[in-house]
Amino acid sequence: MWDPKKYLAFDDHRARPFFDLVDRVGATQPRRVADVGCGPGNLTVTLTERWPGAVVEAFDSSPEMVAAAREIGVGAVLEDVRDWQPEPDTDVVVSNAVLQWVPGHEALLTKWVDALPAGAWIAIQVPGNFDSPSHVTIRELASTERWQARLGTPGLLKRDAVPGPEGYGDVFSAAGCRVDAWETTYLQALEGPDPVLEWVTGTALRPVRNALNDNDWEEFRAELAPLLREAYPQRADGSTWLPFRRVFAVAQKPE
Repeated sequence: MWDPKKYLAFDDHRARPFFDLVDRVGATQPRRVADVGCGPGNLTVTLTERWPGAVVEAFDSSPEMVAAAREIGVGAVLEDVRDWQPEPDTDVVVSNAVLQWVPGHEALLTKWVDALPAGAWIAIQVPGNFDSPSHVTIRELASTERWQARLGTPGLLKRDAVPGPEGYGDVFSAAGCRVDAWETTYLQALEGPDPVLEWVTGTALRPVRNALNDNDWEEFRAELAPLLREAYPQRADGSTWLPFRRVFAVAQKPE
């Protein structure tokens, strides 16, 4: 289960890669724009503003996220990204921080390219920080004997959840597209007590939260907090640096 309020607690930080991604899409007058995994819809609204003449299609697999999107006027629907197929008039597909949750999504991208019309664009962005101290610490704690007994296999993201820019470049090139792939590490200045814990609570810790009852969840967070404080120490001014690596690819199907 996703918590839109927790996810939006860092909406300014999380939005920057989205805008860096969409800025590279060269479509001028698309007929249909698909927001694949729209989340709470706050960024879907900007797609409508960018392309006011387009039909903007939005969906997410989380009922909570779909409900949040609808509350701000986005006509989002509930759908699994693995089941989605582009409509024949889809000229732009945007997938922001979604595909890391879909094993084998490279094949899905190839399938989408095949279904899109000539000249269409696909823009994807995924986190590339699964070997960072935050994620390594979560996996190590979850794999201890006492927590494994309670968690089972919660579906935490592994180091190889996404390829690098070269991997996406190969996927789109093999599908016949012109591709621009890159990576960026943003240095986020987070504020408040245990800010990295709060950050990962909205994303990476979601499988852990889903697997635990309320008491166990609070206990897990209490054990994780000091480990993250050690990995990400507070600076003299009270802020905490969080390196935030993202992987991007923008591809265009030949005209």
